[in-house]
Amino acid sequence: MDEFEFFLEKAWSDGLPVVTPTEQRIQHMLAATRRDPGELVGNVPPAMEPATVRDVAIHALMAGCKPEYLPVVLGGLALMLREEFNLNGVQGTMHGVAPLMIVNGPYARKIGLHGGNGCFGPGFRANASIGRAIRLMLLNLGGGIPGVGSA
Repeated sequence: MDEFEFFLEKAWSDGLPVVTPTEQRIQHMLAATRRDPGELVGNVPPAMEPATVRDVAIHALMAGCKPEYLPVVLGGLALMLREEFNLNGVQGTMHGVAPLMIVNGPYARKIGLHGGNGCFGPGFRANASIGRAIRLMLLNLGGGIPGVGSA
């Protein structure tokens, strides 16, 4: 079985190929933060699986993020885990909702986040891979799988 089929069989993918998270790649990704890899970012609803800095790095890697995107992914997840965001409601509803993260400022420009025309379209790696990393964590750690647990 090839790697892509393995990830699909384990339900660790969103249906698209992922970058295999080897230990060397994980360490390279973690070098982009000073945070402890074992630090708990939070528990992702509705499954409430813990998300450590290392877990976030693995999902960012799988999604195709560059190491310099990791601080944005870490910050985005931390914000979504705040009570007022109601990630459990976002994950559990049958309505058409999805998280939207807006990043602005010098760091956004530095890493190539695009906020102009076509920002939701193809061609912007930072936009696509950061969003995908969030989605993979919501699937894999939060159990937010469409049709599973829905009425």
